[in-house]
Amino acid sequence: MEAPPDGYTLLLTSVGNAVNASLYDNLNYNFLRDIAPVAGISREPLAMEVHPSFPAKTVPEFIAYAKVNPGKINYGSAGVGSSLHMAGELFKLMAGVDLVHVPYRGSPPALNDLLSGQLQLMFSPLPPSIEYVRTGRLRALAVTTSTRSQTLPDVPIIADFVPNYEASAWYGIGAPGKTPSDTIVKLNAEINAGLIDEKLKVRLTELGSVPFALTPSQFGKHLVAETDKWSKVVHAANIKAE
Repeated sequence: MEAPPDGYTLLLTSVGNAVNASLYDNLNYNFLRDIAPVAGISREPLAMEVHPSFPAKTVPEFIAYAKVNPGKINYGSAGVGSSLHMAGELFKLMAGVDLVHVPYRGSPPALNDLLSGQLQLMFSPLPPSIEYVRTGRLRALAVTTSTRSQTLPDVPIIADFVPNYEASAWYGIGAPGKTPSDTIVKLNAEINAGLIDEKLKVRLTELGSVPFALTPSQFGKHLVAETDKWSKVVHAANIKAE
């Protein structure tokens, strides 16, 4: 980042930043070196959703069906390198199944095609899809985080069936790398104070999300872990930027 390290120019970071660090070969910055971690904001699961016509009603049934129908299940995403895509690729690698990735320009058109049955599967954000799950227009087989979602408490986690699987959409704040530590500490304190507001907690829960309050050090460790994790997936799945 070339912005002045004065605490006034901040970056909204997400899993996309961690993925891009290995997805693109010629970035003019180093994500982990040039971004000073400030604070987490929120974290949310994706839901592994299928069209109601799909024969599998559980993750084990899905895996069994996929293994006898390799290359015949299409899953949509918001584009190459999106959290939706990476959740799908991680599932493919860990479950040992052959799924066909169909990238879209954003998640809404992918969700529309899932609703119409043109796609069989999507690792979808909860806010735009949760009402379709509740009304039966989509079937949620599991959520991608390591714990169940408060918004869909009856839906299991993928890790119940694929041990150690975990993927989530998360957001946080970064600053230019040379921002003074006392400025970062002040920003972190203000952000974390906001995250304990009850109205915000309720609103985040309604959206299928939870507060992600961390110290700068904890958020920095999270960024390192996520960048390493998704680098391994990018290389194992041979994912190329479009």
